Amino acid sequence: MSVVIAVDSFKGSLSAAAAAEALAEGWRRVLPDADLRLLPMADGGEGTLDAFAAAVPGARRVAVRVTGPAGTAVDAHWLLLPPTPRASAGTAVVELAATSGIELLGSPPALRPLDAGTRGVGQAIAAALDAGVSRIVVGIGSSASTDGGAGLLQALGADLTDAAGTAIADGGRGLATLAAVDLTGLRALPCGGVTVLTDVRSPLIGPEGAAAVFGPQKGAAPSDVRMLDAALARWAALCGVDPRTAGAGAAGGAGSGLLVWGATLEPGAAAVGELIGLEEAVAAASVVVTGEGAFDGQSSTGKVPGHVAALAAAHGVPVMLVAGRIAPDAATGAFARTVSLTELAGGVAGATGDPRRWLREAGESLARRTMGTS
Repeated sequence: MSVVIAVDSFKGSLSAAAAAEALAEGWRRVLPDADLRLLPMADGGEGTLDAFAAAVPGARRVAVRVTGPAGTAVDAHWLLLPPTPRASAGTAVVELAATSGIELLGSPPALRPLDAGTRGVGQAIAAALDAGVSRIVVGIGSSASTDGGAGLLQALGADLTDAAGTAIADGGRGLATLAAVDLTGLRALPCGGVTVLTDVRSPLIGPEGAAAVFGPQKGAAPSDVRMLDAALARWAALCGVDPRTAGAGAAGGAGSGLLVWGATLEPGAAAVGELIGLEEAVAAASVVVTGEGAFDGQSSTGKVPGHVAALAAAHGVPVMLVAGRIAPDAATGAFARTVSLTELAGGVAGATGDPRRWLREAGESLARRTMGTS
């Protein structure tokens, strides 16, 4: 039996690599001779840097100190990939989660729905530009803010001011005071361009937009959501970006800011999957296991489980899902079997307290059910 384990990170608990290994340990308890191929995945959010580092020989981490979402200094890294015909001076991979991500606000996070910003990821991009890279790839999932990418553009030289001509503050609260946008000082894109990996196709504003869908997850109250949505609408008008563009609302609207710079948005899971040879591995597999921390209504459109399931379906390979939590209204019809760690552990506290244990249990359970022994 050939088994491909292609999971995303279990956010706040385990990296994708650690989660895949725990599942594999459980599977081997039942089927020790199974041919297991572990392909840790990412979709632009947490773990994207690690996925590229594991897949590209010669990749090198470069340290950078940036302003994090709490307004304090954060020590992070960007990844330098070796030269290619497309990028003769190398490609930089920058991860928003590692520089401006919600995980940087602590565990549990001290949420800052109106004041967290994206300045840090802009500073990391600027550092990569200073290093002379030919191309930049930016993963923009797991954000802490709803600032439309204003902070990252400020870090790249944009002049964003309020009615008094003063630079706006970081975060959505600052964005709400925006009166004028001057992009003449904005740094030029590298010669190979900028590719943005995103895990959602949300528009910038409206009921499916950045503030309405993701603002509450970052601590925004209903009145905050209304204020942030109005601020993002004004941001789009001043910058000349179409707020209906798919992905413009990703990462609290950071997708829109990168579009203003001239970047191109791409589905993150597909890009990472192509890099690591996911489709070829799936096509040759007997069964595929995928998963993530929380499987919900967004998971089938742009996130790792949805992408893996689509590839498996295209090649007629059964696919199974493991998630820390599976939302009651989530679409799970594509999966032959599903396992929720929360249900296995008897509650959220148990699942998050020892995720390796429950992932091993999930791997064992799936292997037994695959062999029809339980």
